[in-house]
Amino acid sequence: MPNQAALRSWIAQLPKTETHLHLEGSLPIELARRIDPVAFASAPPYWSDDYRFDGFALFQEQFDSCFFKWFVSPENYYESCRRVFADVVAQNCVYLECSFHLGTAERIGTTPFREIARAIHAAKPPGLELRLYLGMFRDHYAGALARVVDEAITWDEVAGVDLHGFEKPEFQPWSADVWSRVRALGKTTKAHAGEFSPAEDVRRAVEFLGTRRVQHGLGALGDPAVLALLRERDVTLDMTPISNVKLRAVPSMREHPIARFLAAGIRCTVSTDDPMLFGNQLNDDYFALATAGALPPAMLVKIAKNGFAVADLPAAWKQPYLIALDAALTTAPSAVA
Repeated sequence: MPNQAALRSWIAQLPKTETHLHLEGSLPIELARRIDPVAFASAPPYWSDDYRFDGFALFQEQFDSCFFKWFVSPENYYESCRRVFADVVAQNCVYLECSFHLGTAERIGTTPFREIARAIHAAKPPGLELRLYLGMFRDHYAGALARVVDEAITWDEVAGVDLHGFEKPEFQPWSADVWSRVRALGKTTKAHAGEFSPAEDVRRAVEFLGTRRVQHGLGALGDPAVLALLRERDVTLDMTPISNVKLRAVPSMREHPIARFLAAGIRCTVSTDDPMLFGNQLNDDYFALATAGALPPAMLVKIAKNGFAVADLPAAWKQPYLIALDAALTTAPSAVA
């Protein structure tokens, strides 16, 4: 059987997309060291393969206690994104959908919030297609932040919106209205649902919010009717396998349900989520699915092609990458040592 180095090499040369990346959760460790040189003198414990977060609150605490302290200016966003985007390109990723957090608008003083979006785009390297999403919590649309949302959804720099964070409370009436307005502008809507919440939350994301892009969606397996709804509405689940395991959303990579969703005819993609919290790169998630998850090369290629299927780009742009992915099957390792 071919060794794991051969498999890693094969995965590395696959053209890919990343469709579920939080910029604040991607803070490079060298920048985190500027905030706390002691805590980040070496790799944090949660980068270990066997690390598991004891609840979402501990995961969120890392943002609140450290990472958000970096994201307080357009210049800091630019410096972080420049490094993050270079790493994305190094994974042979040619198309990226990422989100930046609405809460930043409360931390940047008198700086116009739009300058953050502009700084992120300015950090994009040649050869990478970027689509930037405004991410917010389910209870964020209030007061000054509501006015920011109403303005930001019209900006050319913003390709769409995403509800993220912990999947409580339930979707609120404002979100359906905002999501509808975003789609009326010709933009894309996403929502986190079903990472820890049940199938009903995924149903609400599709039926109440009207989204066709669900981040995670794992809980949908609990209800065959919701799986049928995902197929009928042509919904894509943007999954993050290593994140799911480390946050205990699934027990192990071997038990990750992505293969079951694919077998059920539901489009799934693979991304990293928050690389600073999980110590992962895009190729690591593919490798974990191939080894611990036991997914065959043909399924990895299918996942990669799914990312191009939902990419906000003309078919002519996608075609060379789809051809390259089909060709990659002829050189795929047949098994893993």
